Amino acid sequence: MRLLALALLLLAGCDNMVRQPRYDAYGEAPLFPDGKALQVPPDGTIARDAPQWAAAAQRPALTPALLARGQERYAIYCTMCHGLDGSGDGTVTARGFPRPADFREPEQKALGSGRIFQAISDGRGTMYGFSDRVSAPDRWAIAAYVEALQRTGRP
Repeated sequence: MRLLALALLLLAGCDNMVRQPRYDAYGEAPLFPDGKALQVPPDGTIARDAPQWAAAAQRPALTPALLARGQERYAIYCTMCHGLDGSGDGTVTARGFPRPADFREPEQKALGSGRIFQAISDGRGTMYGFSDRVSAPDRWAIAAYVEALQRTGRP
């Protein structure tokens, strides 16, 4: 019984967090010299993920190992929609999902690896982005493999 009373007493004090004083982001705040709640970051501040984005923007050299890694990652993440040969006839499309573009079409061949990397990262059409699921080096490997599929027309 005492334990229940103690738990109720502790829970009763938690309600104050809902109604505590706060500043709105674009509102006034007398605490700061300029009177604004939203402050400009100090000079020299960089985003925590800025080095990762800079590293991701660098396309690696085209090697057989990169293409092999791209083929492996493509088989895991892409074949269910795009098919083994990039024609867009994956198993998902056979079940009614919209058919993706054929990688072998001229407008798809004109994209280049940078645009393919961007599409893998951010998504395109009904495809969601994979930047939170696939590392940047693996996205580059997939892009290189897709380019190889476009050139040869076969896996």
